[in-house]
Amino acid sequence: MIQFTSARFTSIKILLFTFFTLSLAGCLNYEQEVSFNPDGSGDMKIHYWIKADTSGGKTFYDPLGIFNADSLRSDFNSPNINIENITVSNDTTDSTSHAVIEFSFTHIDSLNKVKPFAEYHFSLQDGAAGQKVFSQFIPPIATGFGLNDSTYQITYSYTFPGEIVTHNATQVEKKKLFWKYTLAEIGKGKTISVSFRPFKLKETPYWIFFLAGFVLLVVIFFLFRKKRSW
Repeated sequence: MIQFTSARFTSIKILLFTFFTLSLAGCLNYEQEVSFNPDGSGDMKIHYWIKADTSGGKTFYDPLGIFNADSLRSDFNSPNINIENITVSNDTTDSTSHAVIEFSFTHIDSLNKVKPFAEYHFSLQDGAAGQKVFSQFIPPIATGFGLNDSTYQITYSYTFPGEIVTHNATQVEKKKLFWKYTLAEIGKGKTISVSFRPFKLKETPYWIFFLAGFVLLVVIFFLFRKKRSW
């Protein structure tokens, strides 16, 4: 059984259903995908799903609001984010309930003010010369009673706008970093940590300067030629 403090019950509502998941020996999957912009803003997509009896159109988890679009919209409502999509659905082919939340944010640090992320401690700070250091805490979820936690998969993926210098990701695919854990592996909590060298903001391509110089030379040439014809 998973145990939650009253504070976590309020602030991390989207993970409360793990209690019922374990009680019913279901399978929990949580994916969080983030893409950064050089100024610290970006986009996030959250997708979580669980095996449940969806034949009646509702599930045992409905009272929690974790598969209710209006409830999720209220939880993620913040002046620091722009909610672009919230989709809740039941797949009767494999008896799973799904929730997808997609939004953009003004700065990754601002997510600390959003209720579901109260314990995630997002941080983007200056590091060594020309570098940025990002971190995010993954809160612990205590389990017990001999239940097999290996079936519960938590995945975080990040795409950074620059050259990766150091990281503690568990998997790398091209420019995307992944942190994949079972609930047991999270233990007392994990910290995502990445140092990267950001790309310059909207750097003017060199060919623009060459083109401008060429145009200027052409104008000067014709002005000089016209002056000589006088």
